[in-house]
Amino acid sequence: MLQSDETLAHLTRISQKPGVQSTLILSRENGAIVRTSGLISNSTSANPNSTLPASNDTAPDNYANGKKEQSAEDVASKVWSFLTAAGSLVDGLYEEDEVKLLRLRTKKNELVIIPDTKFILVLVHDTPPA
Repeated sequence: MLQSDETLAHLTRISQKPGVQSTLILSRENGAIVRTSGLISNSTSANPNSTLPASNDTAPDNYANGKKEQSAEDVASKVWSFLTAAGSLVDGLYEEDEVKLLRLRTKKNELVIIPDTKFILVLVHDTPPA
């Protein structure tokens, strides 16, 4: 249990860093959401610690801040697909290798995806100025 407490403390510190918009922990087995912070969920459950399946449901178009945002389920589903495709690419290039880190930078955000043996850590943060 100590390792879980340390991991949660580390994730809390990461999520409080400037520019970090959200964090997700996904199951490595099927992409289900294990824990999330900072993203709105399509689920009726208000508990951000609940386990929710990664789905292709569409997010509501607008939120209170007026910005169009993705739901936690949308991000989880897209990250799962992206990681699966990256894994297939690596398998095709180097048979005995594996994906250790993915970074995807857009005009608005950067996603850092860190796959582990049991979980996938996803950080969404502001894109730093060039």
